[in-house]
Amino acid sequence: MKAAPTLICIPDISGFTQFMSDMDFELTSKVIPSLLNKIIYSNEIGLKVSEIEGDAVLFFRQGELPSFEQLVKQCRYFYTEFYNQMNELRKKHSDKNGAYKIPKMLGLKIVLHYGQEIGVVPVGKMIKLMGEDVIVAHRLLKNDVPLDEYILISDELISEYKSISNDDFDWANLKKGSMKIEHMGDVGFNYIDLRPLTN
Repeated sequence: MKAAPTLICIPDISGFTQFMSDMDFELTSKVIPSLLNKIIYSNEIGLKVSEIEGDAVLFFRQGELPSFEQLVKQCRYFYTEFYNQMNELRKKHSDKNGAYKIPKMLGLKIVLHYGQEIGVVPVGKMIKLMGEDVIVAHRLLKNDVPLDEYILISDELISEYKSISNDDFDWANLKKGSMKIEHMGDVGFNYIDLRPLTN
């Protein structure tokens, strides 16, 4: 295993747990895989899939980073395609009890992080990412951002682009946040609301 600088991108379906408990299995077993597939096939910047994690996709990319403009465009595309798919599923399964709730119950948040030393290890037919920054990326999903749908960009990734600003976004304003991660201290980030993109 050779560690290398790695971009981590985790699109995560919000509302997943409630959706799984409130809806019948026949509907959830069609909706969730379809949404995860839509996320995977909406990847246009050469991200690789490491794992499907129930309600999330763990993407990574080693080597040269995409431009920040490309990265933002990709996140927007994940989000808009996710919503297009939810609306298609709502129509397709309109005969199923509760199908109309699909776009109301589910949403998408996207965490972006960068680690200088992340290893890629084959485990069976899967690829497992190893390293402290993989843990950081997953912990960032458990933040206290007061939104259900957003892009969160860690300071570690922002520093690779020198700086980012509201000029890089045309639908909402960036906000700053941070969280304490056990054994790792404070981790800073910026986040931006995705919801205006569906209006």
